[in-house]
Amino acid sequence: MSIKKAVLPVAGFGTRFLPATKAIPKEMLPIIDKPLIEYAVEEAVSAGIEEIIFITSHTKIAIENHFDSNFELEEKLLNSGKDDFIPLINPEKFKNIRFTYVRQKSQRGLGDAIAHASHLINDSAFAVLLADDLIFSEKSCLQQLIDIHKNTSSSVIGINEVPKSDVSKYGVIEAVNEDSELKIIDIIEKPDISDAPSNLAVVGRYILESDIFNYLKRVEEDSSNEIQLTDAIKLMLYDKDVFGCKYIGTKFDCGSKKGFVAATLYKGLEDEQIKQEINKIIGKA
Repeated sequence: MSIKKAVLPVAGFGTRFLPATKAIPKEMLPIIDKPLIEYAVEEAVSAGIEEIIFITSHTKIAIENHFDSNFELEEKLLNSGKDDFIPLINPEKFKNIRFTYVRQKSQRGLGDAIAHASHLINDSAFAVLLADDLIFSEKSCLQQLIDIHKNTSSSVIGINEVPKSDVSKYGVIEAVNEDSELKIIDIIEKPDISDAPSNLAVVGRYILESDIFNYLKRVEEDSSNEIQLTDAIKLMLYDKDVFGCKYIGTKFDCGSKKGFVAATLYKGLEDEQIKQEINKIIGKA
């Protein structure tokens, strides 16, 4: 069965980007001229997703507005001879996409955020995308996961290699190769360097079978009073196969200032005029 629904958790406060995120959702901060969240939605839509489910909060109204129509702005652009801007604010590729918003009243971890979508998923596998992880690739990262799901009919997690010194920042997997696929046998959330089973870190891209919700119900809150998706996947591993996808692409952690700036430079260098300005600045540094 094809993957038609994607869950995008966007309820976090974005504290690492304060004061910018005091009134503006972190996901609406632009990489050049496009908000971070739109890159994630584009990736989902290009992979065949037909419904985007945002897990949101009362501070994220700007995201709802961004994916809604703005007839007043469109009329203004038409009347001022700037109708070539209209496809940018009302993309054709989003015309038949259903956008659904579910309010997460308190921040209790990624697992809790995903659990809020359970009533919309039914019995189908679904995608999860974390907009902080911006991935540029010829074939989208999500499509690469979907391809493995088609072969395995199992949950699939995006994976990339990180320096051993950084493993404590991520969920880390232990895996074996099985029939050309990477079969996960264990997963640990932010392990100490000495306890990490590998340097294969979880990326914010998932294809999850719908029974993940049953495992989420069994997960106990951690020391931060949060429900971790990693813990639910660990429980799932006792009963079911879960696979990893070492995707091909370039990833930026836009949840950090360093990653956000790097992604902006990466996209800026694709534009010849911006590239020239960047080179001028670098030349003066």
